[in-house]
Amino acid sequence: MLRPYDVPIVLLLLVTSFIPLVIFWHQQAQQPQNSTHYATISIDGKIVRKVTLSGNKRHYQFTLHPHPGEYNIIEVDGARIRDKEDNTPDQIAVHTSWIRSVGQQSICLPHKLIIRIRSTNAKENNDASDGLVQP
Repeated sequence: MLRPYDVPIVLLLLVTSFIPLVIFWHQQAQQPQNSTHYATISIDGKIVRKVTLSGNKRHYQFTLHPHPGEYNIIEVDGARIRDKEDNTPDQIAVHTSWIRSVGQQSICLPHKLIIRIRSTNAKENNDASDGLVQP
């Protein structure tokens, strides 16, 4: 049983569901081609390491110990980065896998570890644009 306005409402909802995709695509198109990407790794809100991401960098990994008894093995492969292994029960950051685009992030909540991809573009470097309120 369709009512007179059911079809237009469904079509309107379908069209509006693509708005975030269009916005994300537009933001990615605005990135200058000559800007370099880097990852910031922060623990408890403090940046502990910055990693430059480029296609010609070698593959390597390193271990971070956010708190006693906790570890995160971070793997960098050229222009992408991931939390390869950690000792959290849920493994959400590990299942996030590789991130490579500006704005992507991998979060390990139990360890309070965040990996964010940023750009050397001045607009991306502004921490106020994160949308996070710092205490």
